[in-house]
Amino acid sequence: MEAVLSRKKTILEIQNMKTSGEKISALTCYDFPTACILDDCGVDIILVGDSVGVVFSGYENTLPVTMDEILYHTKAVLRARPNALVVADLPFLSYQVSLQEARLNCGRLVKEGGAEAVKLEGGENIAEIIRTVVNMDIPVMAHIGLTPQSIHRMGGYRVQGKREPEAEKLIADAFAVQEAGAFAVVLEGIPLKLARKISSELSIPTIGIGAGPYCDGQILVIHDILGLCDKYSPKFVKKYADVKSLISAAVSQYSQEVKAGEFPGEEHSFA
Repeated sequence: MEAVLSRKKTILEIQNMKTSGEKISALTCYDFPTACILDDCGVDIILVGDSVGVVFSGYENTLPVTMDEILYHTKAVLRARPNALVVADLPFLSYQVSLQEARLNCGRLVKEGGAEAVKLEGGENIAEIIRTVVNMDIPVMAHIGLTPQSIHRMGGYRVQGKREPEAEKLIADAFAVQEAGAFAVVLEGIPLKLARKISSELSIPTIGIGAGPYCDGQILVIHDILGLCDKYSPKFVKKYADVKSLISAAVSQYSQEVKAGEFPGEEHSFA
């Protein structure tokens, strides 16, 4: 595949893509080499997600992820100097305790990590936090619907907004984060008709994950589309490659050749 030539994506360009009807492509990323690949392929947004805790660090959910972990992975991604807009997730307890702590941690992700925007979960309940952070000139991507940091309250990873009261609450959440100044909002795990309604009524882009085809863009976890994570297999994920099998085959062959004395050969050695 040939590299896709592009220039640095900005917040304004992402927002203009909604106006022009151009779909927004986004993926999670946590390391330098993957960031290089994603950027060569023309992905619009790279999210350094707290999903790193599950697919990279092996946690059961995203709750144990720390600021230090997100900062580490954000720095690694930024070293690729991607043209994509780089958004960093705020992990659990990094913004819920106080406005002062939220401002500090958002500032750290930008100042220390190099992030160009931050993402946080919640609707009406975190509108004041979004407004405060935006007033610091830090762009905020919101996240409503199935919010993984709220799995205990939700009783697990369940589709949200199926019943009318829940749907009305999600619509209110969407308008609340827009009013607070979010430049975009992730819609996760909600019925496609509800996602379509929200997307058509908001002026900011909606980025769907398990929210159907009518959002302004889509995001998935990179490990899921490459077949590298067996822990979960959500209905909304499409596996585009079976990289796990390729890695297994390569490692097995390497190990067998080492044990058989076939590797390294003289061609892999210095005279």
